[in-house]
Amino acid sequence: MVGICSLVYGTPVSAISEAYKENIFNTGQLKATDSVLKVKAGDPAPQFSLKSISGETISLSQFNGKKNVVISFVPAAWTPVCSDQWPGYNLVKDVFEQNQAILLGISVDNIPTLYAWTNQMGNLWFPILSDFWPHGAVADSFGVLRSDGTAERAIIMIDKTGIIRYIHVSDINRRPELEELLQELAKLNS
Repeated sequence: MVGICSLVYGTPVSAISEAYKENIFNTGQLKATDSVLKVKAGDPAPQFSLKSISGETISLSQFNGKKNVVISFVPAAWTPVCSDQWPGYNLVKDVFEQNQAILLGISVDNIPTLYAWTNQMGNLWFPILSDFWPHGAVADSFGVLRSDGTAERAIIMIDKTGIIRYIHVSDINRRPELEELLQELAKLNS
């Protein structure tokens, strides 16, 4: 499965649709990381509640005792790497299910922006949450809010008891490796 994912996932979303490609803002090369983590593996995860693009409020606490949680923070809608990252998770939905995990996509963009952007991506299976107001408060609580007001490109895994088990802050200019995420996800149930 992982080998197949890496082959398919290696195709940028922007290369699949010409219409979509013209809507992507070129950020240029950015500083790789620009924040200081406020949490570490073994810490209780900061609690939060955020609105999703469906209008539902999603709280981290609603998964306590039920699901492992993987948070995917991305810097900004309509940018090349972010637009390539989230659709790739559609390829591994079954792996999340096998590991009793839910994926939460979080961006500091507002709901209308996230709604339009993710509609261009197609049908994402996971909730997309807006950390717009108070601006970046959830990203800041984890220590992944950058000085320019965007979030780091970060993956945070939280077990069913609410404890952080894995944190990876990627170079903002590069998509996190899907294979590494899958390996860490499998460890949550061991």
